[in-house]
Amino acid sequence: MIEFKEVNKIKVKKVDSRNQKFLNEISSHQIPDGFIKVTESPLGALSDQQKVLLNRKGNELFNNGRIDEATRIFITTGYSDGLTRVGDVYFKKNETLKALKFYSLAKNKNRCQPIIEKIAATLSFLSGEN
Repeated sequence: MIEFKEVNKIKVKKVDSRNQKFLNEISSHQIPDGFIKVTESPLGALSDQQKVLLNRKGNELFNNGRIDEATRIFITTGYSDGLTRVGDVYFKKNETLKALKFYSLAKNKNRCQPIIEKIAATLSFLSGEN
């Protein structure tokens, strides 16, 4: 039988007792509505198994249109594919700087480069340099 525990309105699969400490820890923290601390490196305290569980949940949230919740998970785990997909969402909404932020977090140079070049060309034009 698979057990699930609700953590901050997110159901997380209970795998074993080692993850119970993890589930207890994250259930005691509320996700703030304001700024999210964004770092270059993902949270190092997560085991591979915990990252897999969180990434699966993040994918589920993303596919259900709950982008903000999925984003928090992808940032926490450093899941580059998820961060790239979040960047794609912002790019399609024409929110280029937000897209660049997530492409950069995902270390996706192929998606960053065209945006950086466009910004550089715009700044060059505005400064009168051709």
